[in-house]
Amino acid sequence: MPFETADYLVVAGYILLMIAVAWAAKVRGQESLDDFFAGGKNLPWWLVGVSMVATTFAADTPLAITGIVAKQGIAGNWFWWNWMISGIVTVFIYAKLWKRADVITDVEFIELRYGGKPASFLRGFRALYFAFPFNCIIMGWVTVGMAKILTVVTGADQWVAILVLYGLIGIYIAISGLWGVMVTDFVQFILAMAGTIALAYFSVDHVGGLSELKSQLGEVANYDILSFNPFTNPEIALTTAFIWLGMNWWAAWYPGAEPGGGGYIAQRMFSAKDEKNAVGGTLLFNILMYAVRPWPWILVGLVALVVFPGLEDPETGYPLMMLEVLPVGWMGLLMVAFLSAFVSTISTQLNWGTSYVVNDFYKRFIKNEEEFENKEKAQKHYVFISRVATLLMAALGVGVSYFFDSVSGGWEFILSLSAGIGGVLLLRWFWWRINAWSEISAMVAAFIGAVFSSQMGYDFSGSMIFTTTFSTIIWLAATFVTKPESEETLKKFYAKVTPMGSWSGYRGGNYTTDRLLPQLVNIGMSLGAIFFFLYGLGQIFFFNAGTGIGFLLGGCIFVWAVVRKI
Repeated sequence: MPFETADYLVVAGYILLMIAVAWAAKVRGQESLDDFFAGGKNLPWWLVGVSMVATTFAADTPLAITGIVAKQGIAGNWFWWNWMISGIVTVFIYAKLWKRADVITDVEFIELRYGGKPASFLRGFRALYFAFPFNCIIMGWVTVGMAKILTVVTGADQWVAILVLYGLIGIYIAISGLWGVMVTDFVQFILAMAGTIALAYFSVDHVGGLSELKSQLGEVANYDILSFNPFTNPEIALTTAFIWLGMNWWAAWYPGAEPGGGGYIAQRMFSAKDEKNAVGGTLLFNILMYAVRPWPWILVGLVALVVFPGLEDPETGYPLMMLEVLPVGWMGLLMVAFLSAFVSTISTQLNWGTSYVVNDFYKRFIKNEEEFENKEKAQKHYVFISRVATLLMAALGVGVSYFFDSVSGGWEFILSLSAGIGGVLLLRWFWWRINAWSEISAMVAAFIGAVFSSQMGYDFSGSMIFTTTFSTIIWLAATFVTKPESEETLKKFYAKVTPMGSWSGYRGGNYTTDRLLPQLVNIGMSLGAIFFFLYGLGQIFFFNAGTGIGFLLGGCIFVWAVVRKI
């Protein structure tokens, strides 16, 4: 059903709400970089966790999931479900370490862990490398997803609509800072989930219920499209399945699933008021992201296969289902859900990218704090520059969008471009021998490996294997042929962060209270809980409700056992 007046009124109400939150954030005050980029570092776990998951709930994601389900069935989602391993490892091993580091960005952490000119170069290079190429690519594919929805649902010129949206978002984030982003994230996540659940309900009802959907899927697919097992799926190469579960989660950098945390996930850990809230928020994020969010998208993707078989672009199945099944008013709610997801992600990308440009490049290398009469003037200047940089980055995001026509293609591009970086990001906390040259060489080698594998015509799995192997060999070699960090740098880092691992010569009387075995148990139970929730819901929807309820209860027991120890 096309957009009606009631739908436009619902969307207008959402835009007014967004403006009100931005104004409230401005009234609250954004006087320093800590306020603008870390929310004042005093936020509770529930806001931290919901903000994380809202940020990754982009408008592109349901479309990508619809495309994956159409091509590879439910098992194809292991392309991204594997990141739950990295996410849960981050919860119990890395979240408390990030909070102890007490920095504004994960790039600032570089000059805490390393020293000298190599560390300064790495901080500046990484700030610009991730703020512009990587960040703008991410905004590009997110924008493509939203553009497809606007074109299918409203018939509006997609790029005029996108320019208007970016203008509103750029002004909004420039005014509000991270506090405004995170408060809006909380509201946006509720709206987005309500909208996607409603669409799933109307879609399943449209084909006669879950039993009828299961029956019709058997007619359009010549394999078990409902299976969770990627190793027996004829549409997924065996090597690809092994890459997903054995390499993706630790080897490559991906926004929201960085090995050991990083990016805007680390930014939200910094915003938590203490270690306990950082850990709790990150655990909540992983449960919501992998156990709660996926099923409404998957159900709509499965229905789209039945209602619109043989689509040239299967990703458009999602917005087509919106037009097919939603009554008046509900279409407006779904558009609000997508706008919420889009605004949440783009506002985070802008705030995160700007934090690198201002905190880790402009402030560090162009105009440092010592050049001002006092700290207050310096902070006001940096906040002003942050607002200007936000608007400029928004313009770049729109420009990059023209180069993408597929959402999942952008996902694979980022993974192949960063393959092999993950190892050094994980180990730098625990192995004193890693130095700035380790990270520099890993980033350069990953880029070279990705370009070479592309020229050789490797598919995704071949590219991941080659680039990860090549970059890992290079960064390990660079580690051993260059000097370690100075004793002073290593002792200072250990004294502040107190990580586990190989630090015997640099403890200086400080000893970590962290223990590996209890955290490994927590990791195992948390992964079990997420899988039990995910698989249990699938059983309830399509197979045996009793079995599904049993899995859900098992997941709840695991969560209870973990939470009581945080």
